[in-house]
Amino acid sequence: MAIITLTTDFGLKDHFVGAIKGTIYTELEDVKIVDISHSISPFNIQECAYLLKNSYKAFPEGTVHVVGIDSEPSPENKHIAVLVDGHYFISANNGVIGLITSEVKPDKVMEIDIPNPIQGSFPVLDVFVKVACHIARGGTLEVIGKPFAQLKELKEFAPRVSDNGKTITGSVVYIDNYGNVVTNIQKSLFEAYRNGRKFELSARNKKIGEIYNKYSDIINFDLEKSRRKGPGDLLALFNSSNYIELAIYKSDLNTVGGASTLLGLDYRDTITINFI
Repeated sequence: MAIITLTTDFGLKDHFVGAIKGTIYTELEDVKIVDISHSISPFNIQECAYLLKNSYKAFPEGTVHVVGIDSEPSPENKHIAVLVDGHYFISANNGVIGLITSEVKPDKVMEIDIPNPIQGSFPVLDVFVKVACHIARGGTLEVIGKPFAQLKELKEFAPRVSDNGKTITGSVVYIDNYGNVVTNIQKSLFEAYRNGRKFELSARNKKIGEIYNKYSDIINFDLEKSRRKGPGDLLALFNSSNYIELAIYKSDLNTVGGASTLLGLDYRDTITINFI
């Protein structure tokens, strides 16, 4: 059974997601539709790329991923279909795919050029769904487009290394359901420049000198409970996607707040690591 995933900033209040699913099922009765997320912040390319990059590999090869964010076509925002790592992505050339393929070279990148496209305000439905259903039926990319060589890369979203490798400057790319703050600094980059040195991670007025591998590592179970760190304390860890994340242990964003609110951090705010 073919699988089509949907990742959009449409939310669930309006008719958009329902119309997309209904159209897919009208075209293909025997298909599985999976929602990755419809709660991407509007037009947030980095957030969309982070969620897709860390979820698509969980699906079997051949899965078709429809990316509905900033999808209106323009001379600078062409519609593309990409085969990478055994997966198909259908998107506008707005930087999302460039961020996903920053470490994996695409096998094919095609500019979508289907006959008689509808020039409307809902290209995810009018164009992307047609292409997704074509691929899900076993169709090739060559039928729906022509080779494309200008895949957009957003260099400003990459962390910067300076001072002869002594400083890494990153930024917030995602805030999760718990209010945890995910940075764009990956464990591999951190370890490549650490060279066994101590370090100081700075976020706003907070400084951290240790990064854990899981949330509960903040607790020293050899100490009496009254002397331990625990719920409400700030920590940094390498999350399940191997990005540096800041969290308040067992905090609730809806009550006392999470790392994002308690530290005053938002999307694209700066996080700095200085090696000592």
